[in-house]
Amino acid sequence: MEPVALFFQSQGFLPDQAQRINTFFKRITLEKGDYLLEIGQVAKVLGFIEQGQLQYFTPDQDGHERTTYISLQGTFAASLWSFLNEMPSRENIRSISKSTVWIIDKRDLILLKNEIPRFKDFYISMLEWQICCIDKGKTDLITLSADQRFEKLLREDPALFQQVPLQYIASMLGMTPRHLSRLRGKV
Repeated sequence: MEPVALFFQSQGFLPDQAQRINTFFKRITLEKGDYLLEIGQVAKVLGFIEQGQLQYFTPDQDGHERTTYISLQGTFAASLWSFLNEMPSRENIRSISKSTVWIIDKRDLILLKNEIPRFKDFYISMLEWQICCIDKGKTDLITLSADQRFEKLLREDPALFQQVPLQYIASMLGMTPRHLSRLRGKV
């Protein structure tokens, strides 16, 4: 059985519903450094990551990459603002390792929402969860120090430290890789 169908069955969908959902997804492979989306493109697909990691990043005022988020295996990936509003993306999404991603076009997503009511409920829940994550990250960036953000990320998402190169985590936390190494050395 395909990973997409297995995922949806694990979320409580009946086997025939999961198989139907699966028919709308297309498998793509991204090599390390390949882009799922670049700044200025309109996000037209939502991806489910079977294997690998995707880095969301934007250039800062000095032209350095600033990681804003990392999607891991078993999660969905999209530039939500671009995808929902059909506007050019303000962020890049790039594979930081060889990745297998199952993508669904927005038109097909809408068809599924209309065809399978439970899928619509799942989609709304997923969007709500993503909005909460974005809000939490924004608030943490404003209210917590870099050291506190590190401690919180280590506590809440330790898998990130096992799967993602430290330079991306450091960028996401707003610190240098050297400072992150010092903090990890204290743990």
